Amino acid sequence: PAQDQATKQGQRPGPLVATPSPGVLAMSALSSALVLALVAAASAASWGNSRATQLRQRSKEQGGGDAALHADGFVRMLDFKHQLRVCNAYPLSAPMDVFRGKEERLTADAPMPYKTCRDFSSNLKAGDKLEVRIGDQSGGTFSVSDLPNNDAVLLLVVHRHDTLSTAVAFESHVFADLAGAQVAVIDTYKGKAMSVPKIMDNNAALLAMSKDDKEADRPAPRSEELRYDSVVAVSPGLYDVVLAGQDGLEKSRNQLVALKHRSYVVLRTGVEAQQGPSFPQELVIFPQPDASELRSAAAQGRSPLPAAIAASVSALLASLLLAVA
Repeated sequence: PAQDQATKQGQRPGPLVATPSPGVLAMSALSSALVLALVAAASAASWGNSRATQLRQRSKEQGGGDAALHADGFVRMLDFKHQLRVCNAYPLSAPMDVFRGKEERLTADAPMPYKTCRDFSSNLKAGDKLEVRIGDQSGGTFSVSDLPNNDAVLLLVVHRHDTLSTAVAFESHVFADLAGAQVAVIDTYKGKAMSVPKIMDNNAALLAMSKDDKEADRPAPRSEELRYDSVVAVSPGLYDVVLAGQDGLEKSRNQLVALKHRSYVVLRTGVEAQQGPSFPQELVIFPQPDASELRSAAAQGRSPLPAAIAASVSALLASLLLAVA
C-alpha cells in the first residue's frame, strides 16, 4: 500500500482521519454522494415499476393475466436492513434492559451492564418505540420517527442527563452503509473535568511496518484530536485512542481496530455526581473486532483507499447515475 511505502521511505504518512462532520447527526461528504446515488437508484426503480405496470396491462389484454409476470418477473421491492445498536453509558451499577414496545424484551438473553454496547438483530421500523429500564426503574422512551432508504445502523446511546438528577438522556446517529470505516465520537460525561480524545498510531503496529528500517528512519507516530459530536472517516488499521486531560495526563486508553464497511462509536463516559456515587471518566469503543481481521483483509489484497479518494469516486458515480436517470 502507498502508506506502507511512505513509511519505509521515512516520509510522514497522511492524516489519520478525514475532516469531521459538524455534529453527530450531520452526514459526511461521502454520505451525501451516496445519498445522491441512492436517489438515482430510486428513480431507476420508479421507472422499472412503471414499466412493470405496462407489462401487466398488456398481459391482461392478451388474456395471460399476472401469472406469467409473477413467474419470471424481474422487478422486486427493495428490502432495506435497519440494525439497532444500543450503548449503555448511564453510570450506575444496575444493568439496563431494552424493550421494543411494552412487551418485546430485546435484552432477553441478558441485561446490559454500564459501559457496554450491543447490536440487535431485530430489524427496526419507522414508528417503533424503544423503552429502556435501568434496574427496576423506567428510564425513558425513544421513538424511531424515520429511517433512510438504504441499509443502515441506528446508534442509540443512553446516558445521564446531568450531575444532579438521575434523569436519562439519549444521543442517536444513523450510520449509512459505506465502504470505509466511520467513527462517531460522543461525550456523555457529566462533570467539571475536561479532556479530549486523541487517535494515534499503535506503536506495535508501527514497529511491525518499519521493522527493517533503522531507528532514525522510522517515522514518528501520528496523533490527531477527535472532536466530540462528530463523525469521522478512518483508514483501516490498528490505532490507540487516548483520553488526555487538561493536566496533560492520560485518563483512559482503548484500542480501535478499524475495518472497512464497519461503523464504530467512541464514548467518554462517567459522572461527577452531586448526589450518589460518582464514576470516573473512561473511554468506551465499540465494536472491538480481533486485530487478526486486519491481516486477513490485507492477505486478500483489499488495500484501503484514502477517504478523500473514496468520496471523489462516489461523487463521480452519483453524477453519472443522475445523468443516466
